[in-house]
Amino acid sequence: MISDGMAEVLRLLERDDGFDAAAEVAARAAEILGVDGLTVSLATGGDQVELMWCTDEAAGQFEDLQFTLGEGPGPDAVRSGAMVLVPDLAQVRPGRWPALTMESADLDARAVFCFPMGIGAIRVGVLTLVRRSPRPLTDGQTGDAQVLAHALTGRALGSAVPGRNGSAVPADTPGTLLQAVVHQATGMVSVQLDVPLPQALLRLRAHAYSSGRPLLDISRDVVARRLRLDLNGNGDGNPLPVSDKD
Repeated sequence: MISDGMAEVLRLLERDDGFDAAAEVAARAAEILGVDGLTVSLATGGDQVELMWCTDEAAGQFEDLQFTLGEGPGPDAVRSGAMVLVPDLAQVRPGRWPALTMESADLDARAVFCFPMGIGAIRVGVLTLVRRSPRPLTDGQTGDAQVLAHALTGRALGSAVPGRNGSAVPADTPGTLLQAVVHQATGMVSVQLDVPLPQALLRLRAHAYSSGRPLLDISRDVVARRLRLDLNGNGDGNPLPVSDKD
């Protein structure tokens, strides 16, 4: 049985104008679930996801780090279709997510709980809850989060999901994806280096990781032609020659 608070959140989601008040819905959901931040990311193929809804900077940074590194509880939840609950990131064995474990130490996220969104074998995305202090979810909070993930799955398979700024965002419109620039940059790197798209994305991720910059920023620089990766996957930081811009 879901809590009265989560029932209220679901009613807000079901309102015809619910997405106009998405910020209110997100804040209320985080409060009911007893977490500091909440993100919703939609699957775009394979284990790749796009961040669509973010209520907290720390939660958004953690999601971005997972996307950059390609590992973490979120990707695992999408791949497996099972919940991944991490009440204390400091207690995760080093070999599970080696890069994430090292890099997330500087983030204001100490507990992460990921709930897959989908129906059967269909993977729609992942709902991620973040706490600034280590602590497990209660059984009631876990149940509420599962219900919310199911409701968001319905929304994702429908017409729209809430956007980061609280506005309605069509779920099936590629141009609205917050990280669409990453795909554009991946395509450009693929052409420039004559490598398949997965390898191009890996090179972008590698450069973001090695430079300590968000993948989104690296992608924007590539798309704006302020940065071009070399054949070793490293960016030299130099813009393209003028002749290459045509």
